[in-house]
Amino acid sequence: MSRSPDWRPDRITVGRVGRPHGLDGSVHLTGHGGVVPLPPGTAVEVGGRPGTIAASKGTAERPLVRFDLASTREEADALRGLEVTVDSALLPEADEDEFFHVDLIGCEVVEAGARLGEVTDVLEYPANDLLEVRSEEGTRLVPFVDEVVERVDVAARRIELRPGVL
Repeated sequence: MSRSPDWRPDRITVGRVGRPHGLDGSVHLTGHGGVVPLPPGTAVEVGGRPGTIAASKGTAERPLVRFDLASTREEADALRGLEVTVDSALLPEADEDEFFHVDLIGCEVVEAGARLGEVTDVLEYPANDLLEVRSEEGTRLVPFVDEVVERVDVAARRIELRPGVL
């Protein structure tokens, strides 16, 4: 397991408990993008309660999991909507020109040397992601696309926008 960068929180969200599937306590995991593998034995927290994944099936993007916290459909339904987190060290290394949302949050955003604010969230939309950039003047949404973003330096915690695009 690799050590997480200093800017990452200790735990990252991998999804939320969705509706039950079957009678054995299995659930759909919603909002999981498949980046962090979730094989049986993976330590998790469900709504802040420690547990492990007892079984996993489905696809990486649409997993069906059973936590050791639920063995019936009713127990699984009681977990519905709770956030599922894992140790951030489970996040794999990003490919070149690939960025994890958790790594973009907290980055300073600049355009032509002028500070526009800090990324407070990354919103997922079908066409492209949007950076929520907050400053003293308010909040603005910035498309996270090549036409707008000139350079991302996660280690330096800085995102540079192309001059004149906003």
